Amino acid sequence: MHLVTVIAPTIRPRPDPYATTAEFYDILQADEDEALVRRLYGPAVAKARQGVLDIGAGTGRVTLMSLAESGADVHAVEPSRAMRTALTTRLAALPASWDRVTVYPRPLDEAALHQVADVAVCHNTVACLPPAARRTLWPSIGAALSPGGSLLLHLPPARLPALDVVRVFPERRIGRHEYGGRMVMSAVGDRIRARVDYRVRARGSVLREHTETFWMWPASRSALVRDLEHHGFVPSPRPTDAAVLEMTLRHGRAAGAGATTRAG
Repeated sequence: MHLVTVIAPTIRPRPDPYATTAEFYDILQADEDEALVRRLYGPAVAKARQGVLDIGAGTGRVTLMSLAESGADVHAVEPSRAMRTALTTRLAALPASWDRVTVYPRPLDEAALHQVADVAVCHNTVACLPPAARRTLWPSIGAALSPGGSLLLHLPPARLPALDVVRVFPERRIGRHEYGGRMVMSAVGDRIRARVDYRVRARGSVLREHTETFWMWPASRSALVRDLEHHGFVPSPRPTDAAVLEMTLRHGRAAGAGATTRAG
């Protein structure tokens, strides 16, 4: 007889930074965000012929808009399991689109996508990536886009806030419960701390309260242009909303050329 000893691994998976927000996002923020992504990216996505790359897909606002506005394939990259669960649940109700959409459960640099899209959208994502992760993201986007393809990047804050910035979410009622919350953005060193407080109430009494904190790294438009130019992108001559930077991948540029090293 041989005695077999099984030792449980000591390495635990990293906690999902969106585990709390995933429950509340669609209730408190998605309606406003849906209108925003349609306005910011709809015209460009409608012109996609090869594919649309949704970097940091979240619960799927850009992905679903892309399926509706374009006949191209959609590649949705979302590492967060909590956010991805909401996305795939939403896609499950759209079986007619299943042959056009692929969901990647890992960062873009690990997805190894090569020239799958002619339009890439990175909405509400880059702000939460530290500089090193951004440097990893740029060549991955260049590899996933075809030469001449467009990148539409939702810009992070350009600078640290001088004072706390408070955003109160409109309350939403679901049955007997009222959902609400707020976000407070504060400067801490060279970063921005975004603390999000959520609550659920019934008849004036608080049933649940949750808090989640995110960190953001400011960057100016010109600094991001310089970084992307190093990876084969050039600014698009087309006018865009002030919140968006549009860049074009140069023809003849080798994918990832000039890379020094995101999480999608």
